[in-house]
Amino acid sequence: MPRLINLQRVASTQDEIHRLAEEGAPDGTAVVAGEQTAGRGSRGRHWQSPVGGLWLSVLRRPTAESAPPLVLSLSAGLAVAEALEAAGVPEVMLKWPNDLMIGTAKIGGILCEIRWHGERAAWAAIGVGINVANDPPVSVPDAGAVSDHLGQRKLTPNDLARPVVTALCRLPLDRELSPADLARLERRDWLCGRRIQDPVSGGVGSGIDRSGALLVTDPRGAIVSVSSGSVAVEPSGARPVSRAARLTPKPGSS
Repeated sequence: MPRLINLQRVASTQDEIHRLAEEGAPDGTAVVAGEQTAGRGSRGRHWQSPVGGLWLSVLRRPTAESAPPLVLSLSAGLAVAEALEAAGVPEVMLKWPNDLMIGTAKIGGILCEIRWHGERAAWAAIGVGINVANDPPVSVPDAGAVSDHLGQRKLTPNDLARPVVTALCRLPLDRELSPADLARLERRDWLCGRRIQDPVSGGVGSGIDRSGALLVTDPRGAIVSVSSGSVAVEPSGARPVSRAARLTPKPGSS
């Protein structure tokens, strides 16, 4: 079982994990906070983390060459999405590279930070922020919360913390995404079939490769590989394959 540390209020669960890692905490140590006062998202953005959301970080110590941040982020997002659905959250999708989506609403995100000792990765801090029963931040126009999609059912951050931490503790730290990973990602790829505004204007999301790069078909029909940055979708971006169809297992799959 993972070592799970529950704290009422912290600046950042990521900072707590890095501090614990420096002190020698073992692989699988996790910090869960009721509230963060200085939570952060990708590219150093402030992440609002009030009471009612799930804010946690997990320490992973690679035993061999560490997965690159992009592969780690996608693997973690996939594990979290599957853990959420197993706990009763409906149809969680992944928007490359690190957003958790339900419908058109961003309910959460993943932040992976790797610390190095020379050329060797000493540890990775995998941060997860999910709006559960809190009000989503008004500064993020497409933000939503898990509670918006549960009908009469109720889920609390405590209901989701252990399944999410357990999934991240079991995460393989491979250099590339496996064919099985890619098949699982394909069913949850929120960008697949959507028209992209940036970084490939007029392109269409066309999948993810083994390195974690986003594949986009440009207006001329060429495949463009995107390995960093964020993606903006056209407001009227079409999705030719329904979300329900992508969540339905293919014949012969398990």
